[in-house]
Amino acid sequence: MASLYFRQLLAGRDFAKKDRAATQMMNFAYLIGDRDKGECFIVDPAWDVDGLVTIAESDGLKVSGALITHYHPDHCGGSMFGFSVQGAARLLELCSAKLHVHKAEAEGVMIVTEVSKSDLVLHEGNDVVQIGDIEVELLHTPGHTPGSQCFRLKDALISGDTLFLQGCGRVDLPGGDKEEMRRTLTQRLAKLPDELVLYPGHAYGGEHAPLKDVRSTNPSLR
Repeated sequence: MASLYFRQLLAGRDFAKKDRAATQMMNFAYLIGDRDKGECFIVDPAWDVDGLVTIAESDGLKVSGALITHYHPDHCGGSMFGFSVQGAARLLELCSAKLHVHKAEAEGVMIVTEVSKSDLVLHEGNDVVQIGDIEVELLHTPGHTPGSQCFRLKDALISGDTLFLQGCGRVDLPGGDKEEMRRTLTQRLAKLPDELVLYPGHAYGGEHAPLKDVRSTNPSLR
């Protein structure tokens, strides 16, 4: 059985330590991989991609790809609020990697990161990505953006900006859809078991918690 490698990393604390904007945004990045095979993916490579790759390499793993929850620059790089965020384009300079995105998010990712379509692997909802022998299920959870996706592996759910411990992603930005977010929260995510541990895209209300607890305390799910 494959040996799971999993790290939750907070911008401003674990990487991008000198970046004031990253610290204020409180983004999480994740490293998921197979220790036995020595490879991992970065979930939402942004802010300090060099630092994220260094962390993986210091743990003895090679970065071989990335999973992108959605196209906003604080999750995949690009320009935001007048400053530039290092992201997926830098990862492609450092590593031989592909960016796994939902097909509805491909255009947005290409626009904000300036990567090419050949750098992307386009997915449908419920596709499975292999990282070594570790399987990650891609769940299409639109609302925050059209192609927002969550990643399920073993007993963990990485939710990006779809759901935080307190609150959910905004729907007033380009591509946001209030009704789709409602369907995601009340139907798509409602099918998931209570024992899954939620790992969000930002530290809004905490770092991780069982989905059962989030359902009982998060006002967006009441």
